[in-house]
Amino acid sequence: MQVFIGFDPREAAAFAVARASIRKFDSHIPIHGLVLSDLQARGLYYRKTERRLGKLWDVISAAPMSTEFAISRFLVPSIVKKWNQGFHSIDGWALFMDCDMLVRTNLNVLQQQLDDTKAVMCVKHNHQPKDGTKMDGQVQTAYPRKNWSSVLAFNVDHPSNKALDVEMVNTLPGRDLHRLCWLEDDEIGELDQSWNWLVGHSDPEIEPDIVHFTDGIPTFEGYRNVAFADEWMRELERWAV
Repeated sequence: MQVFIGFDPREAAAFAVARASIRKFDSHIPIHGLVLSDLQARGLYYRKTERRLGKLWDVISAAPMSTEFAISRFLVPSIVKKWNQGFHSIDGWALFMDCDMLVRTNLNVLQQQLDDTKAVMCVKHNHQPKDGTKMDGQVQTAYPRKNWSSVLAFNVDHPSNKALDVEMVNTLPGRDLHRLCWLEDDEIGELDQSWNWLVGHSDPEIEPDIVHFTDGIPTFEGYRNVAFADEWMRELERWAV
C-alpha cells in the first residue's frame, strides 16, 4: 500500500511528523507528498485558485481552502494509475492522509482491514464543528461527511473510481468531492474510529492508531496542551535529531 500525505508549507513540521511516525514502524512503506506546485507543473491540478486576504480561495467552490491539499487528495487514484501505466499491474490500495497526524501503529495492520469490495474506506465521522476558526486562523467550514476524506483509503482498481478522473477533480466543487459524490453509499467501507481519531472531538475512551490534530497542530498557539501533543512533539524532535 502506497501512502500519500498532503503537504502545505505552513505545516512542514506536521508533514515531517506524519512521515516519520509511519516509518518508525515500517521503513519500507512508500510515502509520497502531495505538493500543489508539483501537481500544477505536471498538469494534474489546474483549478482556479486565488489568494484573498492572505488565504487560499477555491474559485469553483466559492469557498476558502484551509490547506493546499484540500482538493488534490482526490488525484491519488489518477496518480497511481499514471505511474503504473503500461505495466499491466494491479494497482491495489493507496492511502491518503492529512499531514496533521501522528501514526501510532504499523499501517500494515490497517491494510489487512481493507475490504476489496469497497471503492474507498474511511472513518465515518459525525463531525459538526462550531463556526469560527481553526489551525492558524483558517475558517472552520462545515460540509456533509466532514473529515471522512482526511484519512481515505482508495481501492484504485475498483471500477467506480474510474469516474474520479483528473477532469472531475479539477471541475467539481470541493464539497461534492469531500462527500464522495462519485460513489454509492454501499461502496464506502467503514474503518474503526481509531484510524482517524480527532483530537478534542473523538471518544476519549478509544485508543487511537492515528491521532488527527484537526483543529491545529501542537506548534500552533492554543494547541500546545491538547491530547497527544507531548507525543507529537517527541516525534518531531526525534525526526530532527
